Amino acid sequence: MAKNKTTFHVTMGSNQFSTHEREEHDFYATNPQALELFPLLEELTDVWECAVGMGHLAEVLKRNKKLARASDLIDRGYPNTEIIDFLEYDGQWYGDILTNPPFRLSTQFLEKAMSIVDSGRKVCMFLPVRYVEGKARRKLFDGYPPKVVYVSTGRLNCAKNGDFDNYQSKAVAFAWFVWEKDYEGYTTLKWFN
Repeated sequence: MAKNKTTFHVTMGSNQFSTHEREEHDFYATNPQALELFPLLEELTDVWECAVGMGHLAEVLKRNKKLARASDLIDRGYPNTEIIDFLEYDGQWYGDILTNPPFRLSTQFLEKAMSIVDSGRKVCMFLPVRYVEGKARRKLFDGYPPKVVYVSTGRLNCAKNGDFDNYQSKAVAFAWFVWEKDYEGYTTLKWFN
């Protein structure tokens, strides 16, 4: 009996085997549940959501009076979004940064964020747990050790173009990676939801 070898890889979220084209700018909106408990776990102030998309995370930050700025490369309809290429931004940021960056640019987003925040400020990114893998990322983590990684105990989905009705797969495990500028200690592993 012939087996469908693609099914496993598609189920596991491996984009090289996906039957669907990836969104051009890697826009996969985060389920707001991913952030609902987060303000209770980490103290954040003056947060810049720098890949705001349709505002799924920004709305949670706004309800918790944490949102100071919302920007994106593309206007996806979230009110008061500044159209900024975050990777080309040449200023400083006085607060914390929290986002679900385009995965293929996540390392560049981290490096940019860490270069523009002040010492002691946090950079929080919602990324697949597999982000900890790889030799290149090991070098990245040697330079920027996460302070805390919060692994989601319940699977949460990210939906292509924010379409949660048609993208309901929960095959990929996600975590909140939290960096603190100039932190030099060990990474703590915790769980949420």
